[in-house]
Amino acid sequence: MNIERFEDAGLSGDLVRALKGLEYEKPTGVQRQVIPRLLAGRDIVVKSQTGSGKTGAYAIPLCQLVEWEENKPQALILVPTRELAVQVKEDITNIGRFKRIKAAAVFGRQPFAAQKLELKQKNHIVVGTPGRVLDHIGRGSLPLEKLKYLVVDEADEMLNMGFIEQVESIIQALPAERVTVLLSATLPPDVDGLSQRYMKDPEYVEIEGTGGVTVSLIDHTRITVREEDKPEVLNRLLITRNPDSCIIFCNTQDQVDQVFRELARRDYPVDRIHGGMVQEDRLEVMNAFRRGQFRYLVATDVAARGIDIENITHVINYDCPMDKEGYVHRTGRTGRAGHAGQAMTLVTAYEEGRYLSDIEHYIGFSIPVVGIPDEGKVRADLGAFEQKIHARRALRTEKSEQLNQGIMKLYFNGGKKKKLRAVDFVGTIARIDGVTAEDIGIITIQDNVSYVEILNGKGPHVLQVMKNTTIKGKQLKVHKANK
Repeated sequence: MNIERFEDAGLSGDLVRALKGLEYEKPTGVQRQVIPRLLAGRDIVVKSQTGSGKTGAYAIPLCQLVEWEENKPQALILVPTRELAVQVKEDITNIGRFKRIKAAAVFGRQPFAAQKLELKQKNHIVVGTPGRVLDHIGRGSLPLEKLKYLVVDEADEMLNMGFIEQVESIIQALPAERVTVLLSATLPPDVDGLSQRYMKDPEYVEIEGTGGVTVSLIDHTRITVREEDKPEVLNRLLITRNPDSCIIFCNTQDQVDQVFRELARRDYPVDRIHGGMVQEDRLEVMNAFRRGQFRYLVATDVAARGIDIENITHVINYDCPMDKEGYVHRTGRTGRAGHAGQAMTLVTAYEEGRYLSDIEHYIGFSIPVVGIPDEGKVRADLGAFEQKIHARRALRTEKSEQLNQGIMKLYFNGGKKKKLRAVDFVGTIARIDGVTAEDIGIITIQDNVSYVEILNGKGPHVLQVMKNTTIKGKQLKVHKANK
């Protein structure tokens, strides 16, 4: 039950068109196996390394399976972090763009009332962290009666972060008749137990090797250091390896701040992210890193959990991960989507004795030891390093930007309180000369305002006409919505 092309899965033309716009050329290994099984309504347990295309493996079939006409959520996706919730929502929105799939993301440290308002709108798919999802279920703001699909993504990280009890509470509240998909880079016993308790004859899909670590694309090395020498060793590695894009992992927020300050003092292109930062700042840092506005991101493990950024050439573990799964998730940030990468770990004698043997046993190989670059090597490579870090960078564009180029979002000053429905907007706009229902994207109707996406570059034309056109007998103010 595998596919070689997306077209082989019987996907709608709207989805195939979006996938082509996103440059999804052919299914990855995990997508080839998961997409047809999920479309066939099978429960699935997926063990696959990070960077293998797991999000697309469930997002593509879910966008195919949900019924556009249904207003209440039909699929729930549980993820361990806020960043991943936002990313998965964006992926679903882009994949389902032309089918007008509406997704909502709910997570902590964001006003509950704003999320409650969004959940009152039409939503096909909800993505969220376990605590906030459970909160919405408890307060009745997340309707469950139409839910047909549950996805538990990064299940091993749910376990590591102490979310398994919350996940079980959520599952127990869901309709028994549903399809369940569990995805994980690793399958510890507690996660496997979860699948046995709550899934019906699940099919197991395993991609890549033991422990979810790839050695074919990632060069794994470690360097023995003293704790006090780590700043100098890190600097020598950055100069001699000269990464295009690098994540430097630390075990604590204080250590992240310290390493960030040291690199910033040297005037290196660097920023930081950790759980102590406010959500808006974390999202902005990740977006800037994606665009390539700086080369080095200093981070705690919050950045290792499922975040998908292409072309990260190097991962440096400034501190050795304290758990074996952490090594898998950190090093999985590089070597993604067929690109080669390097993973280097600085290991003190204390860390070697406490953590390293567990990691090596878990991943199934010994991490080769390499020496600290000497001063001669540093001097020889310094010129190329300085030239690269001070060069003007060509910012990367997201694949979704090209897909979204022809889209204009329109604002209307009327909504539910004026008895307006999505069909009213579609019926009116589709009567405009040169415009069809296929040119209308996601429609969001709130109490007093509505937003309508116009596709295929027809936004300016629709905007002009709608300034003098009534909807359901009502003349509404209309203008281009703010981003």
